[in-house]
Amino acid sequence: MAWTKSPQSLIDLFEKSVPSGTSVSRRKMFGYPAAFANGNLFVGLHQNDFIIRLSEKDRARFSAEFGERRFEPMPGRPMREYVRLPDELLADPRRRASWINLSLRYAEAIAPKAKSPKRKQIPRSVKRSRT
Repeated sequence: MAWTKSPQSLIDLFEKSVPSGTSVSRRKMFGYPAAFANGNLFVGLHQNDFIIRLSEKDRARFSAEFGERRFEPMPGRPMREYVRLPDELLADPRRRASWINLSLRYAEAIAPKAKSPKRKQIPRSVKRSRT
């Protein structure tokens, strides 16, 4: 299953929607723009979807207002804390910012993600001589 690139208009919207802060960092995840707070993903893009991470209480409120919009990068494989923003939120900067700020606060409240130890790279010349 090949994923499609996010449209430039969505990437531009993402870029201007991500709040700044000392805990916020940006990088790509699965080739898509993403933002992290204390190492925890809180907002990102995936194909045509703008996704945010919400607490259980906020997800219930979100679902009551916008319907079930859980994020499934692959069918049957939901990312349980993430939802897809509907078009009406994408079009409303104030409301979108409000939900993104809830997401940021939730990610900041989660324990910082521990960095995984870097694996030692074996030089290619050594790899070839082993075979």
